[in-house]
Amino acid sequence: MSDLGVAARLSGTVRIVGAGLLGSSIGHALRAKGVDVVLTDTSPAQLRLAVDYGAGRAARDDDAPALIVVAVPPDITADVVQAELERHPDAVVTDVASVKLEPLRVLRERGVDLARYIGSHPLAGRERGGAISARADLFVGRPWVVCRDEETRPADLALVEALALDVGAMPVEMGPEEHDRSVALTSHVPQVVASLLAARLADADDGALRLAGQGVRDTTRIAASAPELWVQILGANAHPVVSILDALAADLARVSDALREPERDGARRTLAEAIRQGNEGVERLPGKHGQNRRFESFVVMIDDTAGQLGRLFGELGELGVNVEDLRLEHSPGAQFGLAEISVAPAAVRGAIEGLEARGWRIAGATNG
Repeated sequence: MSDLGVAARLSGTVRIVGAGLLGSSIGHALRAKGVDVVLTDTSPAQLRLAVDYGAGRAARDDDAPALIVVAVPPDITADVVQAELERHPDAVVTDVASVKLEPLRVLRERGVDLARYIGSHPLAGRERGGAISARADLFVGRPWVVCRDEETRPADLALVEALALDVGAMPVEMGPEEHDRSVALTSHVPQVVASLLAARLADADDGALRLAGQGVRDTTRIAASAPELWVQILGANAHPVVSILDALAADLARVSDALREPERDGARRTLAEAIRQGNEGVERLPGKHGQNRRFESFVVMIDDTAGQLGRLFGELGELGVNVEDLRLEHSPGAQFGLAEISVAPAAVRGAIEGLEARGWRIAGATNG
């Protein structure tokens, strides 16, 4: 459950450097809890927009922040962290860059005193950036990695963890090396794969695109991300990303070889093993509330008119069915959509029978 409704753990002023998506979203979440948030950005227009939307107030020279959050692109994170440490000698400084080792390496090479610096990274975001896309609930239920070291003072660590908790996130302690290896696998490589797959669609025939279903939409959703930002992220975390991409390339080569001669001895086993190993990987992904639970799904046909999805959820509630996940897909050329509802296995039969009794059309049931 969200922690946004309880009193703020942070007190005093929080200074946010960078009024883009992450910085403004942090500002909105903290302001909702009554925290004094001051914003600064190298772009006056971006800063004014973030202030107008209520993410905080413009910073003043006499502000005395207890905590500073650096929310700038990875290629200038080290520069800004250093400047903030020097400008505010009594404040704890954290950053929310998606790579942790490279900024730390640069700061250490410069001989910067890092006693008051704690790198962190919220695992949250959107395909669209900027203050206009910011949301107070962006971090709710999401992991927020905090990279402490032997120099970290307990009180400073508590301040950064309080930040994560106040915006609704779940603090996770992790070293910078482990963090960068982890996000290479779970975030950075998926971005590359999604972008390369989506690029195949650019020159596809219109007829083929009309057949696009939820599978291709799911696997290419993040391909809408900003190229400028991802060039920085991938460049800063190149080594672990390359290691995974090389292994993935070898897997793809094996599958391609098998498909070139599908009747060859062992070819079908190679294909089956590739799919099976994918099953095993998916089963390890944490589900709702971090549980490795498997759900079952059924598909409901919904007329493309206002209020139908709300009615479906209302009637599922009347049936006592807890919806674990939902995916929506519009049927090309038809005036209805398909809602894939995931529920606990024990609830499938009652949900289907109850909905059918209320006049809903069930298109099918699958393992979730």
